[in-house]
Amino acid sequence: MNSDRKMIIYQTLPRLFGNRNRTCRKNGSLSENGTGKLADFTYRALHEIRQLGVTHIWYTGIIEHATRTGYTPYGIARDHSAAVKGIAGSPYAIRDYYDIDPDLAGNVSCRMAEFEELVERTHRAGLKVIIDFVPNHVARHYYSDVKPITAGNLGRQDNTFKSFDPNNNFYYLPGRMLTLPADAGEEEFEYSEFPAKATGNNCFSLHPSKNDWYDTVKLNYGVDCAGDGSCHFDPVPDTWIKMLDILLFWVGKGVDGFRCDMAEMVPVEFWRWAIPRAGATRQVCFIAEVYRPELYRDYLHSHFDCLYDKVGFYDTLRNVICGKAGATAITQCWQSVEDIRDHMLYFLENHDEQRIASDFFAGSAEAGFPGLLVAATLHVNPLMIYFGQELGERGMDDEGYSGCDGRTTIFDYWSLESIRNWMNDGLFDGALLTGAQQALRRAYARLLDGVCREPAIVKGAFFDLMYVNRDNPHFNDHRQYAFLRKHEREVIFIVVNFDCTEQTVRVIIPPEAFRLLCIPDNQPALRTDLLTGEQSLSTLTEMCPYEITVPGYSGKLLKFNYDNLFSPAGK
Repeated sequence: MNSDRKMIIYQTLPRLFGNRNRTCRKNGSLSENGTGKLADFTYRALHEIRQLGVTHIWYTGIIEHATRTGYTPYGIARDHSAAVKGIAGSPYAIRDYYDIDPDLAGNVSCRMAEFEELVERTHRAGLKVIIDFVPNHVARHYYSDVKPITAGNLGRQDNTFKSFDPNNNFYYLPGRMLTLPADAGEEEFEYSEFPAKATGNNCFSLHPSKNDWYDTVKLNYGVDCAGDGSCHFDPVPDTWIKMLDILLFWVGKGVDGFRCDMAEMVPVEFWRWAIPRAGATRQVCFIAEVYRPELYRDYLHSHFDCLYDKVGFYDTLRNVICGKAGATAITQCWQSVEDIRDHMLYFLENHDEQRIASDFFAGSAEAGFPGLLVAATLHVNPLMIYFGQELGERGMDDEGYSGCDGRTTIFDYWSLESIRNWMNDGLFDGALLTGAQQALRRAYARLLDGVCREPAIVKGAFFDLMYVNRDNPHFNDHRQYAFLRKHEREVIFIVVNFDCTEQTVRVIIPPEAFRLLCIPDNQPALRTDLLTGEQSLSTLTEMCPYEITVPGYSGKLLKFNYDNLFSPAGK
């Protein structure tokens, strides 16, 4: 990671990002609703994304996955409808780890070349490339027809008479047939799988339900999941070797990092073995999706660079935004992972979560902005935003399989009006955006490309002011949050307001802050409002609280530059 810039990830779904088709028919086919292409990430589009302060772009759904759309002229058959979620299919039901989703190619025969061009274009735009690595499960119809000649196909050498064998790639229910919950739909024949394989979410049932990951099959890493839970890692299981080959294949294509789906369902021993080998030739970033806090440190000690902070930070911040928890809960949240907080990936949106502006979350993008201020400036750890978040995308479309649930679908062919209007046929001039959307995107850019470049934010020290203001009658610790960041001769004083109305507060800064951060007490400094650019002279002192007026659904980020006052000659 570049120590001079905060790591900011922009997650985007190529299937939706570049799709300009306005049809948007519920449960529409590819021919009806269209799809985005890799080529839609033009150099201009990538430049505009980078202007948000983004350092890494996570292309979600790049690898070939299960779908009801067929490409038979190219040797790619469609999947049985019973084994696919939605029409387009889930990007997390991988059908060929070595191939590109044909939907995303302008010329299907050249799909890998188009991906290689995208990687080159992304790098030229100053961004690093992250893709999904889905190690826990694959599509029920998994088969690689383009794998390197030296790579084996998953499951081809399995002993299907055994429910578990360390050398098998899958788990089986020997001698029995699988029944899937989805209707056969347009299929002439019912789905057939014999012998039945275990379903991706550790479901060892012949009848997985609609709430199970029924479109996927669980991979076997040498753990007897359905038996006594014993581990068989010596000799190295065959699945380990095959999965490392896949990682090395994509590293060879220029990929800079992997977001590892449901990493916690794969034993840490595999990661400890695989990650150093995958990054042996150049630096590669690994991000783990882990939801169990008791496992966080195990996975970080297994060479992951950062972990999803969902059940801690995301859930807490969401509750604060929605008024279900006080802002003091943020302090309790980061303190619970204080020893590893620099490795926790903060976010307010992703493909699994509801949009901030949806009726199911905050109801408006503006209400979520104070949460973004905290997520972006609290610590030095990385931040992720989801495409359209910067435009206030509401996620309130009823796309089909996804339904009207406040999320942007990953299962259907669709397009987003906010993204279409922002792109404006490649002009990116904002002419089709509403005034509120334009203002929100500017606010995101000021924060992420401006504030997040400040040395105090990128690598500075942190001091939480909440404990000393808990009983302060001039500060509402339920709706405001305050802290300091400091690097060398600069201090950034941050007060965030989760309330919809403007608030005037008086924030106590204790003697400990001045002592631990070496801040000159009552010394004049150049004060810059980092969100407006306004400048004035001001002082910080332990003698009296600092009075400040904070706009509703926003914050004040005040940088105090003491110039040479930190040097011995200035004291």
